[in-house]
Amino acid sequence: MRRRIFKWTGIILLSIVALFAAGYGIIAININNRSAKFYRFERKILDIKQDSLTLSKGKHLVAIKGCQDCHGKDLAGKIMINDGAVGRISATNLTKGKGGLPIDYNDQDWITALRHGVDRNGRPLILMPSHETTLLSEHDMAAIIAYCKNIPAVTNELPPIELGPVANVMSFFDKMPLLSVEKIDHAKPMIIQADTVVGVKQGEYLAVSCSGCHRADFKGGDPLAPGLPPVPDITSGGNLGKWTQQQFLQTLRTGKTPAGHQMSNADMPWQMTAQYSDDELVSLYEFFQSKI
Repeated sequence: MRRRIFKWTGIILLSIVALFAAGYGIIAININNRSAKFYRFERKILDIKQDSLTLSKGKHLVAIKGCQDCHGKDLAGKIMINDGAVGRISATNLTKGKGGLPIDYNDQDWITALRHGVDRNGRPLILMPSHETTLLSEHDMAAIIAYCKNIPAVTNELPPIELGPVANVMSFFDKMPLLSVEKIDHAKPMIIQADTVVGVKQGEYLAVSCSGCHRADFKGGDPLAPGLPPVPDITSGGNLGKWTQQQFLQTLRTGKTPAGHQMSNADMPWQMTAQYSDDELVSLYEFFQSKI
């Protein structure tokens, strides 16, 4: 009798393992096929100037849009994640140095990546937040491209991206923005220039960079990945709604909350938000306070 119980227990366990293996196989194939899909979009022409004002604006935007968080201070790329379960995720070397962009990488290639989330060959970029950069104004996107084209060449050869099972499963269930090309309304026209008047409208434009973590409604939610903390609600209905404007500015400049908690830059990139101007931070505060 005992032998029969062991036999059936073993069969059941093997069946469960086989089902999980088959399910993961389907998921892995799905993600691989979507990652290899070819896209083609209508060309978009931008007026990319190289004057000092444009380059200064581009430098500021690169600092406040999180580009350096992934690609490094010199934009030469880095390995962001190297974990057996999640995989190995490398952010591209954006310079023209060895291991970086090809010499003939042109304005259209930049636009295609930032606006559509695909590389120059039409293949999806992995974990590139193009669903955010596609919402940049024409002037701002042109400024970022102008600045990036003028950064010094840095030699940094990075290993290719290899997705692990956790990344595949989270992406399959839309818990990780792996393929931004799938999240973009590619027919949506770009705005010419963003609102520069301090207030809710400017804050709404700037807050696009916050939506990747805090969600589209800015109410936060579950952790972005296993082991990370829950994402807080930054609307007026959350704890931030109790902060004064000065407390908000101070927190985003120093990473220290009004309660005295020092936030980790890895969880909340306050070293990036510290580079916003006072006017930009005030606009963000007014926008988040307007959200219920």
